[in-house]
Amino acid sequence: MSDAHAARRERLREHCGAVGADAALITSAANVRYLTGCAPCGATLLLTRERALLALPADLPPDDTGEHPYADDLAHLAAAPDEDTAATATAAALTLGVGHLVVEDHDLTVSRHRALSAQAAGVRFSDLDFAVERQRVIKDEYEIGDLRIAAEIADQALGELLESILVGRTERHLAMELERRMIDHGADRAAFPVSVGTGSHSGRAGHPPTDRRVEEGDFLTVSLGAQYRGYAVSTARTFVIGAAPATWQVELHRLVFEAQRAGREALGPGVPAAAADRAARDILQAAGHLESPPRPLGHGVGLEVREAPRLGPADMGKLDNRVPVTVGPGVHLPGKGGVRIEDTLVVRPLEEGGPELLTITTKELLAL
Repeated sequence: MSDAHAARRERLREHCGAVGADAALITSAANVRYLTGCAPCGATLLLTRERALLALPADLPPDDTGEHPYADDLAHLAAAPDEDTAATATAAALTLGVGHLVVEDHDLTVSRHRALSAQAAGVRFSDLDFAVERQRVIKDEYEIGDLRIAAEIADQALGELLESILVGRTERHLAMELERRMIDHGADRAAFPVSVGTGSHSGRAGHPPTDRRVEEGDFLTVSLGAQYRGYAVSTARTFVIGAAPATWQVELHRLVFEAQRAGREALGPGVPAAAADRAARDILQAAGHLESPPRPLGHGVGLEVREAPRLGPADMGKLDNRVPVTVGPGVHLPGKGGVRIEDTLVVRPLEEGGPELLTITTKELLAL
């Protein structure tokens, strides 16, 4: 992995050279992790043409070996007590004679930016303009491997829950159990707060679990994701509880399933980012289900559970090979409930088999 991180840093150096910068100051935790392999809380990376310096907070627990676990060419700087690591890294930039420093304006607060500018009077500051985020969109095989494991963990936790008794248990209890099961199976943590909706709550996107208990005949929607080595996936499934589903439940589930399949099949390198959303939305709208305002069908995943690209009706640009995205349409009928089905997939060309499905828990309407 050290070679992979070194290659990522070299691509960022090339970007800095193209914009005439001497160095980059990376403060975003996800971007620090992407470029180094680890992201101690509050760390800052200074990347010059010759060096990579990681500034660490003074209160960070000491490493047993005193060495960085991923890269031999990554030096450590210790911040003074109560000192911002960005200030420590900026002081190092001054020592190294940096004249033009690009920083992550989207991550720095106004006060931090002002403090760094005052500290380095005479140094030109400019915006890195999401260069690392753009670099992160296309994943290498190391990253996709971690995403596969994260998906396996989420699938395993969900599969075990479905084998247990659900009637009478609360949404909150089920959500807590899913989170515990993912951690037991090796997840760093839940990628986002687990959402469990039953009965009239089912099918809602991001529904916060309540003390409502699961009842016979309910729809049950579960949205969850595991984070493994920093990489996150997202999945959602809807089932019916304890009895044969009603006709309206079968029809609604079939509709959302068809829309989700159309969205998945529309993915491919060179395909407009909005194509998958359009394919799924056309099916739902033809059946009379309109969202206002429209909710994007999906989004990219990786070191953040929501990152570029976004798969929405107005989103521009085209998809690339090896870009992991979610595809998750849903319909909620107020007072009755609804269906949400979501997968995480990796965009692949047809000659490689098309989109690679990472989350494989069945999408059938099971009666649990």
